[in-house]
Amino acid sequence: MDSHPAPNPKPPKSSGERLQKVLAAAGFGSRRSCEELITTGRVTIDGQVADNLGVRVDPDHQKLTVDGERVKLQAKKYFLINKPPGCVCTNSDPGGRTRVIDLFPAMETRLFTVGRLDEPTEGLLLVTNDGELAHRLAHPRFQVERVYRVLVAGQPTAEALQQLQQGMYFTEGKFRLREAKKLKSKGLSSLLEIVITEGHNREVRRLFARIGHKVMSLQRVQFGPLRLGELGPAEYRPLRPQEIQKLKEFAVEVGTPRPRAPRRPRTEAPAGEQRGYPPRARRDPNEAPRPPREFPARPGRPMKKAVRRQEERPGTDGPRGQVSRPAGPRGKFARPGGAGPRANGPRPGGPKKAARKRPPRP
Repeated sequence: MDSHPAPNPKPPKSSGERLQKVLAAAGFGSRRSCEELITTGRVTIDGQVADNLGVRVDPDHQKLTVDGERVKLQAKKYFLINKPPGCVCTNSDPGGRTRVIDLFPAMETRLFTVGRLDEPTEGLLLVTNDGELAHRLAHPRFQVERVYRVLVAGQPTAEALQQLQQGMYFTEGKFRLREAKKLKSKGLSSLLEIVITEGHNREVRRLFARIGHKVMSLQRVQFGPLRLGELGPAEYRPLRPQEIQKLKEFAVEVGTPRPRAPRRPRTEAPAGEQRGYPPRARRDPNEAPRPPREFPARPGRPMKKAVRRQEERPGTDGPRGQVSRPAGPRGKFARPGGAGPRANGPRPGGPKKAARKRPPRP
């Protein structure tokens, strides 16, 4: 009888959630660290060691343990915070800078931000432990609208704003603004309200820098259906139940693939006609060859190389001005007239003069 337990069978894709995802939601770290827990054999499912990263589990009906400790699912939490400048959105910063999660009191659950704002950027930020909701709201392909108030140097023209809405190409791809309108002027600067839908790294600052207007301050005031409101810098509040419900409905709506437009039916070409360009006429082999092209010399410009060679060297034996050369070795050892390499001895020009030595300095 085999003493080793049978490996966990991989359930169908539609049943349950991935084990590392459940462990991350329970507060055991990121998904990568939870995968290390699984591969090192520290996780069990109904008493059997989990050895498959792709296994799916149902935490409501299966017993999960990590190092013998029962895994308990934590309640979902949703917070809205007004991120101040100088904070970073990452959960691990080797530089020791202030993190957004440091503004919250110590909790058992592991919180993380939905998307990221640059360190100097401020404004609305959603903090939660709901990974599925965070993915649907932050991924660029779901096109969730983000509204910003941006103060730029100078007075951008309507043509420049139209150019930003049409888009510009960067290393990551094409960046563009969904909407852009000017609110008011502040001395030599302008306050604008813009809408983006993807949220690439420093997207707004790089777009305005491309048209020659430096971003002086940037604040996010809306993210999806959530608005910043009257929250002060570094202040936060939990979302209300109706806000959570509205946010989940919005995430389902943006995550549902939109039906594609029906393809236009292909019409058949009329009888006797062919679609596309007409076929290229083939050359008749019995047709006389075309005369060679002539390149007349232009004023101030030399003639073509082939024509010049034929005129300067009439003794050519080819259509392209190839010159007949005498038989014999060629190269740097060849002598004039093709007599072969020179013998050892003095050069034709006489003995080589000795190099003059300079007198030593006193």
